[in-house]
Amino acid sequence: MEMENEEGAAVPPSPAQRSQRSSVSSTGARVLDVVVYLVDDTPVPLAVESLPSVSAHELHRGLRDALQLPDVAADAFALWLISPLLEVQLKPRHQPYKLCRQWPELLFRFTDCSEEEIVQDEPALQFRRNVFFPKHRELQVESPEVLRLLYEEAKLNVLEGRYPCDPEDGEQLGALACRLTLGPYNPDRHTPGALKTSLGEFLPPPRGHRGGGLLGVLRKRGSTRAPAPELGLLKAFRALQDEAASPEPEAQSRLHRAYLQHCHRLPYYGCAFFPGEIDRPAQGFLHRGGRKPVSVAISLEGVYIIDSKEKHVLLGLRFQELSWDHTFPEEAAGSDGDHVLWLEFDGQGEDGSPVNKLLKIYSKQAELMSGLIEYCIELSAGVEVAPPEPPPGAVPSDRPRPRLQRQDSVVCSRLQQLATIDYVEDGQEIRRVKPRRTTSFFTRQLSHGLTTYAPVRPAEA
Repeated sequence: MEMENEEGAAVPPSPAQRSQRSSVSSTGARVLDVVVYLVDDTPVPLAVESLPSVSAHELHRGLRDALQLPDVAADAFALWLISPLLEVQLKPRHQPYKLCRQWPELLFRFTDCSEEEIVQDEPALQFRRNVFFPKHRELQVESPEVLRLLYEEAKLNVLEGRYPCDPEDGEQLGALACRLTLGPYNPDRHTPGALKTSLGEFLPPPRGHRGGGLLGVLRKRGSTRAPAPELGLLKAFRALQDEAASPEPEAQSRLHRAYLQHCHRLPYYGCAFFPGEIDRPAQGFLHRGGRKPVSVAISLEGVYIIDSKEKHVLLGLRFQELSWDHTFPEEAAGSDGDHVLWLEFDGQGEDGSPVNKLLKIYSKQAELMSGLIEYCIELSAGVEVAPPEPPPGAVPSDRPRPRLQRQDSVVCSRLQQLATIDYVEDGQEIRRVKPRRTTSFFTRQLSHGLTTYAPVRPAEA
């Protein structure tokens, strides 16, 4: 339904108006068509009575019925409220209508947006993967439609750079996407020129360029020119041609599963993502630092700090390897009045001696991150978690395990790029590798599958 402005020109409806259309049911109750979007922006209208009191659980059930999804979809997916400024996974008891009315308050509390941005922002309901759905259960899914939805979301996250991957992995994932989109490889139709015009549909964007100015120019002049990306994609696509012997529906489900299995090798697959900043290490004789924008990815298994520009991991920690806490501005001594998520982990000092390292992550969503870490640890304590997939380039576990073959992989930590606070407690021996964290700046940590929650604030330590 379109509206007209004062000059009589047609004005397209806003997202909120597009998401709701009203009618009257046979009982006389007002019925609204609430629109829930899939990750590919496909709208799914749901007829809802008593919209202000309808729960996320009820909308979720109605959406599963509309899409004819099996029972496993109840665990595999969740309803999210999303906008360019904030993403929130809803609990079953949440009432989406009320949260939409409270959206400006949530933006004010959890973002640094201006008042104008807050006023103009409108959330949409989206059906996407549940952060708390274990990867090993995902591999047991048999439903073709559930596999397709999971594949579409994974592909979108790869293409948008939310799931950073090495070029080799990008080519393998791109080849699977080519096969699903273009059909079996055909040398007459699938040429480098044909793929070059649609690379954005199959390959993630190139990783951020390193620096600018004179040094950046010198690096570019001295570097070897990378091969055309369409050539590597075509080579990987050609290698899949022998896998198309089964009927096409079965082939598609197998390819969807193969894409997901490959994504499982990325440690941040299925994570919730939060924006933040960390301190840059002081550089040059002027010791200039500043802050670096990062993305904080949290899953059932651990926490990963990803460089938002360079698209690679700066730090990856499983819950057994860290302690954590968060502080509010009035509590964060020395934190410049910011909300801070603190991560503590074992490391080495400049002289190679064992120390504990503290990393400060500045974010107004620190409270959300801390709560999610706590909840994920509680879930992991009662759920058997499958062992993690080896990083790309790792040697299989049945062979001797030397160093990883690709030390510059995007999934490898880069501790040298972190500005951390190092300390050693007097009278305590801190070993380089500990079966549990016996000495900690904080007391919030994972200990033998259990958690202890008696937060010690940095100002009190």
